[in-house]
Amino acid sequence: MAIIDRIKEKARADVKRIVLPEGDEPRTVQAAAKIRDQGLAELILLGDPAKIQAVAAEKGADISGIQIVNPADSPKAAEYASQLFEIRKAKGMTEEEAAKKVADPMYYGIMMVKLGDADGLVSGAVHSTGDMLRPALQIIKAKPGMKTVSSCFLMECPNKALGQDGVLIFSDCAVIPCPTADELANIAAAAADSARSLGGIAQPKVAMLSFSTKGSAKHDLVTKVQEATAKAHELFPELMLDGELQLDAAIVPAVGELKAKGSPVAGHANVLVFPDLQAGNIGYKLVQRFAGAEAYGPILQGIAKPCNDLSRGCSVEDIVATVAITAAQAQ
Repeated sequence: MAIIDRIKEKARADVKRIVLPEGDEPRTVQAAAKIRDQGLAELILLGDPAKIQAVAAEKGADISGIQIVNPADSPKAAEYASQLFEIRKAKGMTEEEAAKKVADPMYYGIMMVKLGDADGLVSGAVHSTGDMLRPALQIIKAKPGMKTVSSCFLMECPNKALGQDGVLIFSDCAVIPCPTADELANIAAAAADSARSLGGIAQPKVAMLSFSTKGSAKHDLVTKVQEATAKAHELFPELMLDGELQLDAAIVPAVGELKAKGSPVAGHANVLVFPDLQAGNIGYKLVQRFAGAEAYGPILQGIAKPCNDLSRGCSVEDIVATVAITAAQAQ
């Protein structure tokens, strides 16, 4: 069974409420009908009900039974504005600004998640990552014990010898351009959590990637990964983690044995932590395009409640998959 089918089964087993701020976006409306039909989540579409219904009629999407909320005239708006003001007043937000913000479906949706009126949020079909990430970080913030919010891609490769039956986590590929050693350590722990909760990987094996293996090269970039590895061992001693490792040493048993003999991870890694965003973003796309891997993400990790981003070029099926992933995270 494909990993996304396993995630959908998990979502159906404990249905969660997922809010979609881009409620009148045509792909989102079409996806909503599929999500409802597949029983993946209890959806809340945000926007003008008349406009949403018009889009549904145009696209032939049956969205009957799906809740629609208009932030512009919602009876919850005043409560959300008051709570937002309390959260952000130390940063200079006024009550008037808070009221204006919650009229925006993105902020309204984030407040729904913050206050427990929804279990998770999916956006990005027409908004940039920053449009969602900024309010999510300001309002929902990182989960307790986690200082860094990052991202991962859930990868499923045709070569089942890689990772766990072809499934790996790649992180961070979308959020932090140049992570510090401390941030890399936190990314490693969050990626291991993602491997367990989404990838079905009972024993994450985390490789801290570099262009060096165990001191084979000397450079400040290598030193940072070495420091991150040490920090991760200090903060998260339960993690099966090793570094610094070159990619081949991390995933090819013969190379791992040669370059990092005795490592509990080398040659068998199923979680790959990239040293920076350039490497991570290029890496997942190389595997997706050259190896024909399925890439699900970016998936936010380390955040207190699940909020996930879509590519603006996403398909209807991409939205369905991301909602299923978000619902599974919410469990």
